[in-house]
Amino acid sequence: MGLLKALLAAGALALAIGVSGTTSAFAVRTDLVLGVTLEPPHLDPTAGAAAAIDEVLYANVFEGLTRIGPDGEVLPDLAESWTISDDGKVYIFKLHSGVKFHDGTDFDASDVKFSLDRARATNSVNAQKQLFAAIDTVEIVDPATVKITLKHPQGAFLYNMGWGDAVMVAPESAATNKQRPIGTGPFKFQNWAKGSSITLVKSDHYWGDPVFLDKVQFRIIPDPAAAVPAMLSGDVQAFPFFPPDAVSQLQDDPNLQVEVGSTEGETILAMNNKKKPLDDLKVRQAISYALDRQAIIEGASGGLGVPIGSHMSPSSKAYLDLTGEYPHDVAKAKELLKEAGMPDGFKATLKLPPPDYARLGGEIVASQLRDVGIDLEIIPMEWAQWLDQVFTKKDYDLTIVSHTEPNDIDIYSRRDYYFNYQNPEFNKGINELNLTADETRRDELLEKAQKILADDAVVGFLFELPKVGVWNKHLQGFWKNAPIQANDLTKVKWTD
Repeated sequence: MGLLKALLAAGALALAIGVSGTTSAFAVRTDLVLGVTLEPPHLDPTAGAAAAIDEVLYANVFEGLTRIGPDGEVLPDLAESWTISDDGKVYIFKLHSGVKFHDGTDFDASDVKFSLDRARATNSVNAQKQLFAAIDTVEIVDPATVKITLKHPQGAFLYNMGWGDAVMVAPESAATNKQRPIGTGPFKFQNWAKGSSITLVKSDHYWGDPVFLDKVQFRIIPDPAAAVPAMLSGDVQAFPFFPPDAVSQLQDDPNLQVEVGSTEGETILAMNNKKKPLDDLKVRQAISYALDRQAIIEGASGGLGVPIGSHMSPSSKAYLDLTGEYPHDVAKAKELLKEAGMPDGFKATLKLPPPDYARLGGEIVASQLRDVGIDLEIIPMEWAQWLDQVFTKKDYDLTIVSHTEPNDIDIYSRRDYYFNYQNPEFNKGINELNLTADETRRDELLEKAQKILADDAVVGFLFELPKVGVWNKHLQGFWKNAPIQANDLTKVKWTD
């Protein structure tokens, strides 16, 4: 009996060890280190134009009445449903009940009114204030019901309410969201180590479907030379917006998955249309003819960008292929400069923000323009400088930037926008677009708008920024495409 007991005990011990080993070996992780190229200037999506803000916070910490899905579709979010009046001017939103902000305060209709009134106020600092321009009144029907009346029908209103700039904030915390964001999302803010990382943790009291991850650290890695070893070593497990020019170094790693998708990022050589000599159409056309898009794509996006000739994503059904309007033609560019009274060209500045597409692309653009007599002084800038000097003060000649906001062709109609461009015919078309819900007519108006921008050579259209995602092969739930500027982690999880 003693021997039998010993054998049984040994077998039980071996079984226990085996079970323990199996559990340890195949335990599913719930943490994630995710790489991002740029550090946000602050953490309030309703008070800044930088895409890096939404890349950390959209759908994770902050939510809106609606949200944009992975295919660009409009989905319910804090509003579980809505009705629209026959004249298209009155929207009644029914809100989810039991929703709380991360500081424990309740979310209800008063927060919707506060958020929308704040965004459209005269002193609003919202970077996309025009999203709310059609709103006439916001009324609280009851704590779970909001009535929004528009000045006129707006075909894109539900879509606009899904932007990061339209997320809901609370009056108790709105003033401090830049440093300590308080939202209603499935993750709450834990820590920001400036220059290093931003950490989010799972909210224990989230109103919606629970997320799989308990903790996410957004690791700030601006240098592609550092991003590659971070991914190869496993120190960083996902990099959803990986630098395109460096991805070739990762494609053969069997532990990594590489996905190449599309974005809404129209990458342009922006020009100050009121600054001489760029106020001359022939000069802007000369610059457009001087650009060799394919060479820029090869050097600035690892060959993965898609050439564009207008401010519209090629993935849009309203996209008009105008890449043939200004083919690379050095002789034509020189001829136009001569007609503009500058046969020897001119000097100008090219102010470049930090992303590789801008810095690498800038070197190539400067070389191409030099071939036609235009001498560019390259001025590298950090984002804060660029936003202040170029975007806000319009103190620039040329710059390269990717506009990643969705369906934003209307920016060319804004009176004080940094392009300094005004065309009454274009503005009229955009105004009609804002009043139109019929999809066929909207497509017609968008095609006309694209043609006007190309004819006026407002900017040099370069390429659509590719979305190159790299992550551990055991991760799933990341978006392949980027219809908005976001790293939505609500469905991301580790698998065995």
